[in-house]
Amino acid sequence: MDISIEILLLVISLLFFLSILAGKASSRFGVPALVLFLGVGMLCGSDGLGIQFEDIGLAQKISTVALCIILFSGGLDTKISEVKPVLAPGVALATMGVLLTALVSGLIIYLIMWLTNPGVEFTLLTSLLLAATMSSTDSSSVFSILRSKGLHLKHNLRPMLELESGSNDPLAYILVTTLTQLAVTNTEQISVGSIALTLLMQIIIGATLGLLIGKAAIWVINHIKIDNDELYPILVFTFCLFIFSITYLLHGNSYLAIYLAGLVMGNSKFIHKRSSLNFFDELAWMSQLLMFLVLGLLVNPHELIPLIIPGLIISLVMIFIARPAAVFITLLPFRKITLRDKGYISWVGLRGAVPIIFAIMPLAANVPEARTLFNLVFLCTLVSLLLQGTSLAKMAEWMNLVQKPKVVKKVENFDVDFSDDLKSITTEIEIVPEALHKGNKLMDIALPENTLVVMIRRQNNYFIPKGNTALHVGDKLLVITTDHQSLQETYRQLHVKV
Repeated sequence: MDISIEILLLVISLLFFLSILAGKASSRFGVPALVLFLGVGMLCGSDGLGIQFEDIGLAQKISTVALCIILFSGGLDTKISEVKPVLAPGVALATMGVLLTALVSGLIIYLIMWLTNPGVEFTLLTSLLLAATMSSTDSSSVFSILRSKGLHLKHNLRPMLELESGSNDPLAYILVTTLTQLAVTNTEQISVGSIALTLLMQIIIGATLGLLIGKAAIWVINHIKIDNDELYPILVFTFCLFIFSITYLLHGNSYLAIYLAGLVMGNSKFIHKRSSLNFFDELAWMSQLLMFLVLGLLVNPHELIPLIIPGLIISLVMIFIARPAAVFITLLPFRKITLRDKGYISWVGLRGAVPIIFAIMPLAANVPEARTLFNLVFLCTLVSLLLQGTSLAKMAEWMNLVQKPKVVKKVENFDVDFSDDLKSITTEIEIVPEALHKGNKLMDIALPENTLVVMIRRQNNYFIPKGNTALHVGDKLLVITTDHQSLQETYRQLHVKV
C-alpha cells in the first residue's frame, strides 16, 4: 500500500515530538534519553501501533549517515588541550581495550549460547562478531547524564572517557566488517596476513585523508568568500560528507577519517566556527534521535523474549567481566591511574547507538543467525543503558570521584554567544534590593577591574549601559569577566546566591 508523503511526514513529526517529550522526561527521571527514543520506536512498531518497517538496507543507510555526523560532531567538540594529558591511556583504551573486550566477550558469549540455546547454531565466529559489535563505548549518553546532573570528574577522567568513546568506533567498525566478511566468505580463501594488511591500510589511508582534508577544509573555508553567512555551516557539513565518502572510495576507514577531520577542524580557527559547532551539536542530536527511532521500529519485541536470559547473561558478562578485564589489562602501564579510576572507567563501558548500528551490517550481509545477533545486541544495549546509564552519577559519587564545579549562572535572557578564544566567562545576574544599598547607578557597584556589564534587560527592553545608568530591582545584567575569582567577587558585590 502506497503512503502519501503528507501522511509520512505526519507520522515522522509525531514520532519526533514523542521522542522530544521522552528526552525531557529522561532528564527528570535520570533515564538516558536514548532508551526512551528506542521505546518510542518500539511502541510505534509492528508489535505496538503497527508501523511496519523491515527495510534493512534503508536502516543501514540511515545509520551510516547518522554515525558519520555523530563522529564528526564528536571530533569538533573534543579539545586537544584537554585530551593531551590523557592521550596515551585514551588511545590505548580505544585500541587495545576494544580488542580485548571483543576477544574476552566473544569466547564467553560462545560458551553462554552453547549452554543456553543448544538448538541455535551460534559459532565461535558469530560469537566474536557479536562481541565486536559491542566492543566500543557510547559517549553521547554518558556525558548527557553527567552534565544533566552537574557532575565534574576528578583526575582528568572526563576527557579520557570522551577521547576513548570518540575514537574507539573506527577499530570496532574494522572488526565488525572483517568478521562479517569472514562469516559470508570461504575462510580458506582469506589469510591472516591479508586481513592484517587490509586493516593496516584502512587505518593509514583513513588517518591520512582525515588529517589532510581536515586541514584543507580549514583553508578553503577561510579563503572562500560567501555573501550569505548562513551557508558556512552547510559548507562544513559538505566537507563532512565528502571526507567520509572519498575515504570509503579510496578503501580507507571512513569512521577514523571523519573523527580525525572533526578533531582537526574543531581545534582550528575558521570563519563562523561558533555557528558551525552549534549546527553540528543539533544535527548530532537529531541523528541520534532518528537512528534510535528507526532501530526501535526495526525491532520486533516478541523476538526478544526467547533471548532474554542469554541477553541478560551476556550483558552482565560484558559489564562485570569483559570490560573491567580489558580496562585493567590495557591500563597496566599507566601507574598514575588509580584503582578507583580504573574501576569507574570500567563502569563507563556504556553501549548505545553504535553497537546497534554495527549489528545492522551482518543483517544486510545475510550472515547466518544475524537476526539473533541483532536482537541480542539490542537487549544488551537496553540493559547497559538502564543499569549503567542510570547509575553513572551515583557511582562517581560513591567512588569519591566527583569534584565541586565552579558555579556560573546560566545566560537565559540574552541570546548571545562568545567565542572560546576570548578566554572569558559570561554570566547573567538579576538585580536584588541588597545590590543597590550603596547607590542605584552602575558606577556605585564595586565590580572587579576585569569585569564588565555589557547589556541590561529591563522587562522586554535591551540596552547597553554606561557608568551613570540607573539600575532597577529586577534588571537582568549580562556580565563578562576573565576568571572565576573575579566572578565570585562580582557575585558577592551584587549579593548573588549560588
